[in-house]
Amino acid sequence: MISAVLEGMRPRQWLKNFFVFAGLLFTLDLGHSATSYVRVALAFLLFCVLSGSVYLLNDILDAERDRKHEKKSKRPIASGRLTETAAWGSVLVLMGAGMAGSLALDFTFGGIALIYLALFTAYSLFLKEVVILDVLIIASGFVLRAAAGVAVIHVTISPWLLICTTLLALLLGLAKRREELLILDVEAVKHRPALEQYSVAFLDQLINVSASAAIIAYALYTFFSQTGEAHPYMMATLPFVIYGIFRYLFLIHNRRGVDSPELLVLADKPLLVDVLLWVAVSALIVGLGS
Repeated sequence: MISAVLEGMRPRQWLKNFFVFAGLLFTLDLGHSATSYVRVALAFLLFCVLSGSVYLLNDILDAERDRKHEKKSKRPIASGRLTETAAWGSVLVLMGAGMAGSLALDFTFGGIALIYLALFTAYSLFLKEVVILDVLIIASGFVLRAAAGVAVIHVTISPWLLICTTLLALLLGLAKRREELLILDVEAVKHRPALEQYSVAFLDQLINVSASAAIIAYALYTFFSQTGEAHPYMMATLPFVIYGIFRYLFLIHNRRGVDSPELLVLADKPLLVDVLLWVAVSALIVGLGS
């Protein structure tokens, strides 16, 4: 049962929780203590627990639909490997433990965690069926992770961090909806009613807008933000961002992001190398100013 619960928590999706490290990365020049690194690591683990509980809840509510899906029918609840009773119990335990741990770690962090949990519980129940709002909520999850990572180390959150995170998250969410339409085709509406109001052409327009805005926002960040002014060489990280977004668009348009376009960073070596180089160069530039 434990293995089925863990599988239902979708560990592959925990990659998204690395957004809690964004605040730490861009404030390395403040000379954080070892405690700060531990607190962010704990924040990451807590978001793994909280997001995992939401995935389980979503699978409980979507069990009937998932049984009609070729791949999702293999999920623990849909396949019957995890009973709904056991799944409900796991959801309550994980949510309770996650919130208790979050509040114990930091009160502000706990407040953000509570907002995340409430918002995505509502998303699982009914908001995922509201066109456009569904994607905006997905994007907000990334922003809340970034905000939580800032709160837990008690630094001032940068509006630039929120803007760039929001635009990147929108790109990921829109790409996911696009892949769902392409994969499910005529069965899309049966799987997710909100997909009836989307089209590939419409999503491509939104994806292009989000990608362009993300590049512009990051470029402005490297020049005009407090971090950019303190570390002028941050502009050297812009080519990594441009390449990464262009590579991502190339992959989703060539059907190489099937099923999980948000996890392409793990599946595509050039994109993974680009992200790692961006992190390393950013850390070096900001860290040298400490």
